Order: sequence, then C-alpha cells, then structure tokens
Amino acid sequence: MKIELLQTFLEVSRTLNFRMAAENLFITQSAVSARIKLLEDDLGVLLFDRSHKHLKLTPEGNRFIKHANELIFMWQKTKHDVGIAENDTYQLTIGSMMSIWDIVLQDWLQKIHRNLEDVSLFTSTYSTSELNKKVLSRVIDIAFVFEPPFTEDFVTEKVATVPLHLVTTDPDYNGVGKLENYVMVDYGESVNIQHMRAFQDSPPAKHRMSQPRIALNYILDAGGSAHLPRQMTFEYVQKNQLFIIEDAPVYSREIFAIYLAKSQKVDIIEQAIELFPYLSR
Repeated sequence: MKIELLQTFLEVSRTLNFRMAAENLFITQSAVSARIKLLEDDLGVLLFDRSHKHLKLTPEGNRFIKHANELIFMWQKTKHDVGIAENDTYQLTIGSMMSIWDIVLQDWLQKIHRNLEDVSLFTSTYSTSELNKKVLSRVIDIAFVFEPPFTEDFVTEKVATVPLHLVTTDPDYNGVGKLENYVMVDYGESVNIQHMRAFQDSPPAKHRMSQPRIALNYILDAGGSAHLPRQMTFEYVQKNQLFIIEDAPVYSREIFAIYLAKSQKVDIIEQAIELFPYLSR
C-alpha cells in the first residue's frame, strides 16, 4: 500500500471534498478520485459514501482513519531510522500526553540535544492507553504518563512532581472559598476529587478543559482562574498578568517515564532519563 494513498485518504476525510483535497495536495481532482478508488479496491470496502449531496465517511472509513495515521507514522519513523543508521546515531522515539509536553518535557528535550549528540529524537502525542500499547509493541521507546500501568514488562521512573497553583487574572480577588469564572483542568480523578472537596461551596466550574495550555490561554484572554502548573505560569506571574492565590490549596501531579525492561535501547534510554531536569532518585 502506497503512502500517498493514505495521505490522500486522510486529506479527503478531513475536508470531505475531493476538489479541496486535490488543491491542498497539489494534484488533480481525478487523481484524488483514482487514489481513493484504488485504496478502496485494496481494502475491499467503501471508505466514502458518495450517494448524498455531501461526501460522508462510511463506518469503515471512520475506523480506517486511526490505522492510516498509524501507518504513516510508522513509515516516517522507519525512513528516519534508516536514514540515521549510516551516521551511527541512535533514534529515540518519545511519546507523551499533550499536557505533559506542555508542562515539563521541552527543557528535557533540549538537554538531550546538548548532551547526547548521537541521539536523534522522534516525538509523538497519544492518549494514555495508546501510549501503553505503543511501548509494548516497541513503536515508542519512552512514554510519559500521569498514571503508569502495573506490569512487569515496564520499567517505571517518577521524573517529576508538578505543583498546581490556583492563579487568577483578578489582582483584587480574595474569595478563595467561592471561586467565580473558574476553569476546571482535567488532571485526573485524584485531583478532581480534591478540588471538589475543597470548593464544594463554589459554583460549578464555568468551563472544563483537557489541556492546561488551553486553560492558560483562555483565562489570559477572557479572565478567570484555574489550577495551573507553576512552570507554565511563572512568567505571567512575574509580569502581573496572573496572581497566585496564596491561601488556596496546592495540588500536585506526578509524571512517570515508562519503557520496556527488555528494550534493546535500555542504555540510551537510561542516559536520557538521567538528564531529566526534575529527576530525583
């Protein structure tokens, strides 16, 4: 199966329009149609329902999106791995939840770049369940998660404890017990329960967001409050754009690195983890 067929399928599934997909891919509309037909013939199913005025994905097409993305990722990873082999360079494939990238991983990547010259990085973002599966299947070398799985196949290292401070855009705010315009960030069940207990007399959260970076940008623009990582809010506190509510409870979230105990890259993985700026053994 050719990669361009997968790329064309994903573009059509995104735009649901053959003409727009052709323009975005810089090919003709007839070439897009031919590629989709060839892919459908290879798979033996229809990926798009063409019987209506507007193009629709079939159930099979919806299911194929995930597989197409994974196949393209593996092809890119393979090309990268083969290409660096001639230079005596180790490829380290790192996966994480998006929120963990935002909180702590950027500094660590820079330390790898400065200290491990023979390491080439390949990064990706997945959900927790996908990360666990991809480490087991050796697609990813190291994954970063909030809640590590309990399995003998994995080595688990706690690499950070992230404090979550309550910050607000209101410099005169003093009503800790009754939060207004609060944005609830999903840090997992344990933090959610602590918050509900501490602020049971407050109005329900006005908004709920899965990523701390999204919540940060939102309250900076629209005003409000949220529990956010200290590393993420430091510069805004220094500029008096955000204010820490000092007598509010401070939560914390632990971050873990997981990798296969029998990985062929254990040595380089351990060297990389030792460079983690928040690591305390």
